[in-house]
Amino acid sequence: MLAAMVSRTRLRTALTTLGLYVMAALLIGYFGVHAYTGNRGLKAKQDLVNELHELSEELQRLKSERLAWQRRVALLRSDSLDPDMLDEQARAMLGYVHPRDLILIGRRPTAGQGAVAAAR
Repeated sequence: MLAAMVSRTRLRTALTTLGLYVMAALLIGYFGVHAYTGNRGLKAKQDLVNELHELSEELQRLKSERLAWQRRVALLRSDSLDPDMLDEQARAMLGYVHPRDLILIGRRPTAGQGAVAAAR
């Protein structure tokens, strides 16, 4: 009877130790998974870095577009009115074409073609 009791005690000790190791491994695994995929994990940080890069590129594109529009608006100001710009705007608004004008009809460049046309 004493031998059976000793073997049960050893078995219980071994199972308790094994259970503690399994619980520790599960706990470490849980925190490891959340450190990578959680809301503030490594993957979320990489996604934020990618989004920051894309938004920075868009900001630069919009700044250059804004500068182009500011140049065009400056040409239409009354103190420095450019006659060619005024003529262009008047013809566009009124739909007027002079009989001696040469009209070229073309396609507007798409986003990918605009960069190629701007590089030329």
